[in-house]
Amino acid sequence: MNNPLKMVYLFFFLLFLQVFVLNNILFLDFINPYLYIAFVFAFPLKENRFPFLFYCFLLGLFIDFFSDSGGIHAFSVLLIAYLRLFFVRIYFKKVPADYPFFEIKSEPFGKVFNYVVTLTVIHHLIYFSIANFSYYNITSVLLNTLCSSIFTLLLYFLGTYIFMKSE
Repeated sequence: MNNPLKMVYLFFFLLFLQVFVLNNILFLDFINPYLYIAFVFAFPLKENRFPFLFYCFLLGLFIDFFSDSGGIHAFSVLLIAYLRLFFVRIYFKKVPADYPFFEIKSEPFGKVFNYVVTLTVIHHLIYFSIANFSYYNITSVLLNTLCSSIFTLLLYFLGTYIFMKSE
């Protein structure tokens, strides 16, 4: 997905999907999917990371604005956007010379699964840790992280399977 217009569409699609649909889903009173982090996975790798980090921060800030969550989404999505290259180097064994040619859809499923699961769990752990901000709620943080991560991952892989089939 290297077309800049597709990335703009994806940005706004994920923003509106998260704000108007997914934020209104509260399964079992504590499970909420955060599918907007798929923007981090779909954005092409480049040498200059500043625009990417800015777009991710902007996406998180918009979601915070509509969710009235005080910057938690912006911080957590910015953190996984910053850590993304580290995990690309670990899981996919890519070097900066490979970045212009890297596409996540052309990688083996096992590597993609590990990469997406790692970044999703990190995002959710940071998000719920800051949202609860107490050691007394550590079981709640871990339970919310686990269940919301599973729900988010199911939606992500189901969505990528559906949209990959149509391309």
